[in-house]
Amino acid sequence: MKTPASNPEQLAKAGALAQAMRREVRKAVVGQEAVIDQVLAALFAGGHVLVEGVPGLGKTLLVRALARSFRGEHRRIQFTPDLMPSDVAGHAMFELKSEDFRIRKGPIFGNLILADEINRAPAKTQAALLEAMQERQVTIEGQGLPLPHPFLVMATQNPVEQEGTYPLPEAQLDRFLLKIAIDYPGETEEQALVRQVTEGRVADDLQVEAVQAVATPEDVLDAQQAAGSIRVDDAVVAYAVRIARATRDWPGLAMGAGPRGGIALVRAARAVALMDGRDFITPDDVKAMAIPALRHRVTPSPESEIEGHGPDVLLGALLERVEAPRA
Repeated sequence: MKTPASNPEQLAKAGALAQAMRREVRKAVVGQEAVIDQVLAALFAGGHVLVEGVPGLGKTLLVRALARSFRGEHRRIQFTPDLMPSDVAGHAMFELKSEDFRIRKGPIFGNLILADEINRAPAKTQAALLEAMQERQVTIEGQGLPLPHPFLVMATQNPVEQEGTYPLPEAQLDRFLLKIAIDYPGETEEQALVRQVTEGRVADDLQVEAVQAVATPEDVLDAQQAAGSIRVDDAVVAYAVRIARATRDWPGLAMGAGPRGGIALVRAARAVALMDGRDFITPDDVKAMAIPALRHRVTPSPESEIEGHGPDVLLGALLERVEAPRA
């Protein structure tokens, strides 16, 4: 597989940048280290993330801390049943003074977008994100408007089935590079969290003042280019494709991953290698990102769901059976 020639100096700089941003985000977000690393991987891979977890686990804080670490603009959009597509993308307004239409940009115009409880909005509003996520632009009154770079959508949804929710269509799920499961913190981490939030404060405001800006948006774009230049051996590509193809006829899965599954595996693995300071990816990088990259691209059969076997369990069993390259 041919990739752009890697620049050792650029890769070293990007790796150091990734480590610095990780340290800064961890100053605000207690625990959830795997979640932080996966969101950073999506950012450096130029992808988007869908986060599933109950409210109050620090998703908004994570976006604010990450944006602050590289001086990025962050926006939060609360998805509700009455949210309209124009509330997300923007709309044209008639200005009496100039007697002309003026484009009013929506909250989608930012570097990091938190789409909170995305499955509470109807399909037409969810679809407003499709063009933005795929094309990095939005169209208002026939005019294509480019979005800022870098651009990452972090959408959240509650795993508990509740009234007033709309399931995400497969076309939109496939646009997310990773689906991240965020769980409750451990007891020690939760104690540290309670102490951090209550120490000398009146309310439970989200505090990100400790996070220092260690990069700029241009630095993140350079890191994304560096990730794209990381070497990928043909055997590792073949391993990623074997994993994706195995989901299509794996027992317990009614629907497997499409070609985007293998692409997501390689892109995410490159970001992992970048964050570890390597100029090549290993089969372990692919395996480590397989579940977050594929859990939203597969559908368990009704029998599996009755038995309590979700995507993570089925994918875990699959990864044990797909042979990894040894050299």
